[in-house]
Amino acid sequence: MRIVAVTSCPTGIAHTYMAAEALEQAARAAGHEIQVETQGAAGANPLDPAVIAAADAVIFGVDVEVRDRQRFEGKPTVQVGVKKAISDAAGVVEQAVAAARDDAARPAFATSPVPGPTAPGSPALASKVTSDAGVGTRVRQWLMTGVSYMIPFVAAGGILIALSFMLAQVVAGKQGAIDVTKVPLATVATNFDALDGMHWAALLFQVGAASFAFLVPALAGFIAFAIADRPGIVPGFVGGALSVAIGAGFLGGIAAGFVGGFVALWLARRQVPKGVRGVMPVVVIPLVATFATGLVMLIVLGRPLKAVSDGLSDWLAGMSGTNAVVLGVVLGLMMAFDMGGPVNKVAYTFATTGLAAAGTATDAPQLKIMAAVMAAGMTPPLGLALATRLRPGLFTEPERENGNAAWLLGASFITEGAIPFAAADPLRVIPSLMAGSGITGGLVMAFGSTLRAPHGGIWVTPLIGGVVPYLLSVVVGTAVTAAAVILLKQLGRRSDQAPAEGRLATV
Repeated sequence: MRIVAVTSCPTGIAHTYMAAEALEQAARAAGHEIQVETQGAAGANPLDPAVIAAADAVIFGVDVEVRDRQRFEGKPTVQVGVKKAISDAAGVVEQAVAAARDDAARPAFATSPVPGPTAPGSPALASKVTSDAGVGTRVRQWLMTGVSYMIPFVAAGGILIALSFMLAQVVAGKQGAIDVTKVPLATVATNFDALDGMHWAALLFQVGAASFAFLVPALAGFIAFAIADRPGIVPGFVGGALSVAIGAGFLGGIAAGFVGGFVALWLARRQVPKGVRGVMPVVVIPLVATFATGLVMLIVLGRPLKAVSDGLSDWLAGMSGTNAVVLGVVLGLMMAFDMGGPVNKVAYTFATTGLAAAGTATDAPQLKIMAAVMAAGMTPPLGLALATRLRPGLFTEPERENGNAAWLLGASFITEGAIPFAAADPLRVIPSLMAGSGITGGLVMAFGSTLRAPHGGIWVTPLIGGVVPYLLSVVVGTAVTAAAVILLKQLGRRSDQAPAEGRLATV
């Protein structure tokens, strides 16, 4: 069989590509040809129309709407969620093969041409919202759309600022200590050589700070975009910028996104005279929606949201001892609960948006929170990888293969590497993951390790403050996860089970 597939998750990051890889491996193992189009945060490389035309079946492993779905009309289609495509790819492929065999009357390409994809290099913006979903689901998807477009700004800005501080420390002994945060932008741009050995550090900081400045506007702009499509972008971005200006932070950005989006959506649905329709999307909607959003943010929501944001910052700044450890444990539990799902994303978004509030401080509580969240997100795949090595007989052959890949996934802070194990045995695996991650988060907060980079795992180790206790926390959490998984799986075995290969291995 020749199969084509599309994968896409709400944030367009890890699940999208893990589902694609799982389907590719399952199809090829069964002797079928497959090509997968990933509609993720990095855009999409559309399938060739000729490949679609020649396909016997189509698989949609998606949690959101498929872009340009009409390309696949007339083909036997199987649609499942992303997690199903990851955990049971072989079963999904079997469904597609059965659908193809049952569809004896499907139209030929000669009488049912397939529209061509968007030209490479000009991909359209895409929201991550299912139009017929429930209210709660759509609210979550609106938020996740904003987060998915915001994360690249956080990653670029956070890592560049961290690198600037690290480089400044390296050259400080030769040039004398210079605070790169105090070097004016004009000096960096017009008098580069005057900074001597610190000029690269100052340059990295200025570029990183510029990237960070777009964090809240991007969050607000793309929440509004998810609600109202393109008409929501301008009021959302402007509302987000005003939120930063008045000190309302990311909470104000979220509010601005919803206000701008719904105002733009309401305007776009108005019935207007034919003579006005042409200027509605380019003049009337941006003008009125932007003014209305600005009015609401400055006059109505600005002060209360600023008070809430300031209160949160003060609480974090005063957090120490037991309170800090408890927060680390809670964030760790959230990171492991659904491994990349909504609860995980809430904890991760809380940490990444806090990076902007940390400013230039090197010991801010927000940096400790980011360290706890990333460490806690690394231990689920690492713990399962260790468990498959220590007691291989407790796992199936596919799980042992997934365990080999989980080493790299966990080390790279891709918590989703634990999903295949959790999907197969959730009652034993998920509590084990939460135990390890909760302990890891609490230890990192207790040790006071810091991290300015929002992602990267071990690959951003030089940017971690207090790296030795940080790595120790990850090791402890990994060991706890592995021990808990092994213990719970052993308790669930029947005494009359025949020992599988490797089952008698000892810990």
